[in-house]
Amino acid sequence: MENYFNYFTEIEEHFLRRRGGGLLLSTLDWALIETWKDAGIPLEAVIRGIDVTFENHQRRPSRTRKINGLGFCSQEVLAAAEEMKEAAVGAAGGQASQKSGVQGFEPETIAVFLRRNADSLEAAKLPQSRGIAMQEIAAESAGTLRRLALEIESKKMPLRLEDLERRLTVLEEKLFAALLAGTSDDEIVNVRAQADRELAPYRSKMPAAQIAQLQKQYVHKRLLEKYGLPRLSLFYM
Repeated sequence: MENYFNYFTEIEEHFLRRRGGGLLLSTLDWALIETWKDAGIPLEAVIRGIDVTFENHQRRPSRTRKINGLGFCSQEVLAAAEEMKEAAVGAAGGQASQKSGVQGFEPETIAVFLRRNADSLEAAKLPQSRGIAMQEIAAESAGTLRRLALEIESKKMPLRLEDLERRLTVLEEKLFAALLAGTSDDEIVNVRAQADRELAPYRSKMPAAQIAQLQKQYVHKRLLEKYGLPRLSLFYM
């Protein structure tokens, strides 16, 4: 998959193009894209699912309801992914993540991205919670990012994008765990309630497992936004 690390951008641009512009993607839309990425759904399947959704919508005699969110495309995306799986199409897609020469992901560019995220982690004003050293975890993560950037620039660390992404995912998971542990139950409940309201129009179009994963991603994204924390994944370069 040539655009493996452009996954989010490709989906955003294609959906907005099919929708005819308008508003940018919502928090829920971004969380949904992340669940597709985590599930290993190929970019081609998402694009195909979006196209089929809009084509089916255009054939309807009455189109009073617009396709305003990616959630309306969920069923077709999953169907396209299943078709590709059964046909063994894209079996070589995962190999692209092994490449170190993907355009836009040169060592110097990645090092800048890692240091910028380290700066954001160090500058973040995190809530204080008894027994949860959130500021310490953020500082430790920032130090790891700076070390990775230095290793990449000095060639001490072979640049394998999939390996680097795995390490960044571990750092993100530690941050998420600290944020959840350090945030009050009432605040988490409020965010989940907001997620439920936004998910309401799409519940009949998604399996229960995807709904649960989407709620989790939504909460993570809202907490990161609240405290000004960056996404560490290469998908957000």
